[in-house]
Amino acid sequence: MRERVMDTMQKFSKAMFIPVLILPIAGILIAIGNLFTNARLLEVLPFLNNPVTTGFGTILSGSLVSILVNLGVVFCVGLAVGLANKKKAEAGFIALLGYLVFINAMNRFMGLQGMLVEGNLQGTGQTMVLGVQVLDMGVFLGIFLGIVTAIVHNRFADKEFNNAFQIYGGTRFVFIILIPVVVLLGILFTYIWPFFQGGISSLGNLINQSGNFGIFLYGTLERLLIPTGLHHLVYTPFLYTELGGIAEIGGETFEGARNIYFAEIAKADGGLLAPSVIWDARGISKMFGLIGACLAMYHKASPENKAKARAILIPAAVTSFIAGVTEPIEFSFMFVAPLLFIVHAGLSGLSMVLLNVLNVRAIGPNGFIDFLLYNVPLGTERTVWPMYIVVGLFFFVVYYYLFRFLITKFDYKTIGREESGQETKLYSKKDYQKKKSKTVEPENELGLARTIVAALGGEENIETVTNCYSRLRLTLADPDKVDELTLKNETGASGIIKKGQNVQVVYGLQVNSIRKTVDRVLNRVIVEE
Repeated sequence: MRERVMDTMQKFSKAMFIPVLILPIAGILIAIGNLFTNARLLEVLPFLNNPVTTGFGTILSGSLVSILVNLGVVFCVGLAVGLANKKKAEAGFIALLGYLVFINAMNRFMGLQGMLVEGNLQGTGQTMVLGVQVLDMGVFLGIFLGIVTAIVHNRFADKEFNNAFQIYGGTRFVFIILIPVVVLLGILFTYIWPFFQGGISSLGNLINQSGNFGIFLYGTLERLLIPTGLHHLVYTPFLYTELGGIAEIGGETFEGARNIYFAEIAKADGGLLAPSVIWDARGISKMFGLIGACLAMYHKASPENKAKARAILIPAAVTSFIAGVTEPIEFSFMFVAPLLFIVHAGLSGLSMVLLNVLNVRAIGPNGFIDFLLYNVPLGTERTVWPMYIVVGLFFFVVYYYLFRFLITKFDYKTIGREESGQETKLYSKKDYQKKKSKTVEPENELGLARTIVAALGGEENIETVTNCYSRLRLTLADPDKVDELTLKNETGASGIIKKGQNVQVVYGLQVNSIRKTVDRVLNRVIVEE
């Protein structure tokens, strides 16, 4: 049962990446649009103060805010696509239709029952979704309907008829089954959801009342769940639902720290950003802390291994700083020195607490590039971003000296301190140079993929292959056949996680290319996740 639950959670976590990884693109473009309407920037660069550039900025940022207002449908379609076992495009289309049926069914039933509120909907528990007045279920509605659609789709997508009804088979039959399901759900949730609204509000109040302890717990758990691949399930509700705050901006109501932030940066007027932004200030450990940890590991490496440690740690540190991908560093010490990982998680939580105490409203969830685009255009008064860097430098020092002390105290075999025959590296310098070479021939890429497939137990052992932002995610018939040393030493994997039949191999930013090449070796159709 435990393995089945973990399998389900892993699949759900993977599917969540489809909508979640799209949203930062909208946020970056909103920030770019804001550059062309930022009063301070226009004073410094007066040639930008013209109707063309300011109009472009207004249209760009204003139009993309519509994505934040309609997150329910975004998550509904994205999750249905991610959770569908096959015919993913049809699953997404049917999810959209089901979403429309649900909101209209709920609206009509509420109208028949005299439950629709007239006038201002603020604080009534009702809202407008795609022009339809319904109960305010926020992004939870999209998540729920996406899951329901995927379940129905996976069950009936292959159903075919051999008679006059054959045109209603396949995915069309899925929609036929889905219609009464979502209509009934629309009616049921009219009565059920108000209880959930009360519970969600109570949970949000509890977290808010917990003050800095709640922030510490949030930041710590977000790191501790890295080995399971479920860490984004901690922060997603705070970023995109009312758990992360509710704010009325420009006459529209926004839920979640990320949504509120994006909506506020699209405003022309200033003012310190909302306190809820702290839930998205998770970048201190990525941009500064782990860099200090890498420096400590390098300084504590054996003299004869300094060059190897430098070749391994520098690219990993740059990846963490620039793009916010931390797994290559974290997996280098997670298993050989679990205490270091626990300390790292705790320091991540403490960094968020310190930012909150100092009223810092800057965010840096995905590295330094995001940090610049999100915060600098808003100026120091709204985000207090210079203090974010000061806090980051402080934690760089704390990480460095604490990691250095613990490595020495417990003689942890971190990178460069391995005993003979023991492998605790990300990948060797030779492997790194080969992987980063811009002249890699297609045949060499296929050779790497063949090595990966063989190390995973062969083609017959591999049931499914997908990937997320940094990990190759697989379902294997027999996980015991995995050759971990080959994956680490010959393919550049920086970590392997096994949970039942689910196996994750950490490759970093190049995982998408690796996954496609593995699909070619397996002679399977490549489906973008």
